[in-house]
Amino acid sequence: MATESESGLVQQKAVQKRLGELLKQQRELLQSYLVALVNQQNSIMSAKTDDLLAYVELEEQIVSEIFSIQKVIDPLEDMYKKLASPPDDIPSLKLVSEELKRQIIAQSSRNRELLSARMAEIRNEIEILRKNHITAGIRQSVYQNLNTASMVDIKG
Repeated sequence: MATESESGLVQQKAVQKRLGELLKQQRELLQSYLVALVNQQNSIMSAKTDDLLAYVELEEQIVSEIFSIQKVIDPLEDMYKKLASPPDDIPSLKLVSEELKRQIIAQSSRNRELLSARMAEIRNEIEILRKNHITAGIRQSVYQNLNTASMVDIKG
């Protein structure tokens, strides 16, 4: 009997340790994601499209890593709950992760709004350029919009 309880305690400690490591790794990734979103916001506001593209690619990579870690965390969390481990730092790590997730959602929403506004500005600028091109009297091709035949009979 003593070996079963010792084995259970060892298993509890192993699950607790691994879950803690994964939650810390997830926290670091979430922090990286939040930093990338803030940098992305700055790129949107400064209209640096090359930087924006780089941050979008970085964001995709980080999100992929977060999902991969979450796939491992979920079963470990179930095991952790079933083992009824003693109090430790796991709940506090989960709280930090949840707060980071809320911040990420808020920042992502701000970025979407900024990007939508920026795209509307660009569309407006394009429309203004089109109108200016037409109204500025820019010479168009002499062959454009002629009401004459478009084919010539060369056989005679």
